[in-house]
Amino acid sequence: MTGSAADADGLRAYPTADGSFSLESERFGEPFHNSAGALNEARAKFSRPAELNRFCAADRLRILDVCVGLGYNTAVILENLPEPTPAVQWWGLELDRRPLDLALEQPTFRGLWRADVLERLEGIQANDGWSDPPNIGHQLWGDARTALARIPDQQRFDLILQDAFSPQRCPELWTEEFLAGLSARLAPGGRLLTYSRSAAVRASLQRAGLQLYSLLPAPGERVGWSSGTMAVQPGGSCTAEGPGWRPFSPMEKEHLFTRAAVPFRDPDGEASSSEILEKRVLEQQACGLEPTNAWQRRWRGDAALQSR
Repeated sequence: MTGSAADADGLRAYPTADGSFSLESERFGEPFHNSAGALNEARAKFSRPAELNRFCAADRLRILDVCVGLGYNTAVILENLPEPTPAVQWWGLELDRRPLDLALEQPTFRGLWRADVLERLEGIQANDGWSDPPNIGHQLWGDARTALARIPDQQRFDLILQDAFSPQRCPELWTEEFLAGLSARLAPGGRLLTYSRSAAVRASLQRAGLQLYSLLPAPGERVGWSSGTMAVQPGGSCTAEGPGWRPFSPMEKEHLFTRAAVPFRDPDGEASSSEILEKRVLEQQACGLEPTNAWQRRWRGDAALQSR
């Protein structure tokens, strides 16, 4: 695929920092992956903190991939399953078929994966999943808000991979209601993993009853005050620190009490992104929470004092 062919469809191909293939969306005005590179990000934000060695051959590993995109997150999970492997029950939600189509056209992308993993990705593309009992995959296309409701009510997940475009670009998939719906689908001890460090997202997950942890940066990622979120349903065992995560810092905890923590709201699950963003701005203006820029200035000042 040439760059011009991708541009014509609103998707621009580019090599990421680690050399892996990715895309940038004209519609959302964002790349699919961060500065660390597509493969590095998928490993650091999804595979490593999933702690896949918790699962053995006698287990079922139930996975929900929200915004499948190019397929990296699911692929790194499948690539790193322990031996002997658990039975995988997988569900995927995605609006646009093109990113996976474009990825599977790329020899460099295809060359990243074992044959069995590539076969699963091709099954998603061509057959909306796969059926190889006890391993089963179901791909649902369309708006994730309505697609989530199509998953049987009793279905619970050990891992939810939440990788929508950023809350300011795609607030529909970061609302209080949608995140509560995802949280309710977690099995006891289940983990929701996301690159997002948004206070609004974290506060919504916390109100949904999940325990929050901070993800560590990926190799090559610019190190900042936070690098992503792991949210855990109570009922399992999760240490305060582990492979790929740590406890929240005091700075991160205080972030949840600023105006940035005002949630995105979409009670009916039908609002447009502009409606959700406008409603949130009005709520932020009326709330009594600390302005987020004051929180930033205070912590910048503390960092300057500590460096003297």
